[in-house]
Amino acid sequence: MNQLEALKQFTTVVADTGDFRQLAQFQPRDATTNPSLILKAVQKPEYAPLLRETVACFRGRAMDEIIDRLLVRFGREILATIPGRVSTEVDARLSFDANATVTRAERIIELYQAEGIATDRVLIKIAATWEGIQAAEKLEQRGIRTNLTLLFSFAQAVACGQAKVQLISPFVGRIYDWYKKQAGSTWDEAARAGANDPGVQSVAQIYHHYKHFGIATEVMGASFRNVGQITALAGCDLLTIAPELLAQLAASDAPLTPALNAQAAKAMDLPAVNYDEAGFRYALNDDAMATEKLAEGIRAFAADAVKLEKLIEAE
Repeated sequence: MNQLEALKQFTTVVADTGDFRQLAQFQPRDATTNPSLILKAVQKPEYAPLLRETVACFRGRAMDEIIDRLLVRFGREILATIPGRVSTEVDARLSFDANATVTRAERIIELYQAEGIATDRVLIKIAATWEGIQAAEKLEQRGIRTNLTLLFSFAQAVACGQAKVQLISPFVGRIYDWYKKQAGSTWDEAARAGANDPGVQSVAQIYHHYKHFGIATEVMGASFRNVGQITALAGCDLLTIAPELLAQLAASDAPLTPALNAQAAKAMDLPAVNYDEAGFRYALNDDAMATEKLAEGIRAFAADAVKLEKLIEAE
């Protein structure tokens, strides 16, 4: 049994890609996309026809509708390959507008439904700002499942649990990147690997909190830089992994055992934590890493949305 097969025994493996032709070889249950992954995919020759077809079919419509239809087209192709769910992201430029996020999410779901795809096979990805979390709470109450992304702090995770969102995606690799950059020449890679990796520690803290207090929100570690980060979170509800790292796991037969355990978390002595809006904003502001990475992530996804618009305009 290789490491990928072993991991699937106690963690749901999710493919982090817009390249749906890569999916079959790894047989993930779910798949996630984001603007950057879709932008990368449509610039490949094999996906260029899909972009052209979508633009030609809906030429003259509003740009935001064309983009949503393109995202849904990719999602439909992905769902034809996997048995589970696909995550499709709301435009990051709406990250601080709860009402606009709800409206956009509802349209994405309607577009999927028009393609004959059941609502429970789609997760709407939303940035875990305060406004995004409030939008997700409304959507969940309406039966639309959400995936809160760009999540870097415990405060974001607590607020998502309070909102009863379906799933969160804490970003392991980007947390690791921040701490490594801050440490500079003093960074000790070996000492900060595995369970001592700051990104791994962040996800473990969230996982333990959720399991200890019986919070149903699923934890899906994301944004990995190396296989060690993945194996250190074996046992997490889900892990979304890029194809390159999936291939590395499949190529290794090193033993793999769960690192996280729900029953062990229930026995931990952990304090109850809750946030209102003011408390959330202060806690997030007090976390320099999370504040910087959240803002950086929104800017990056927004920039890629603009690049995607330019590709569409060029068609």
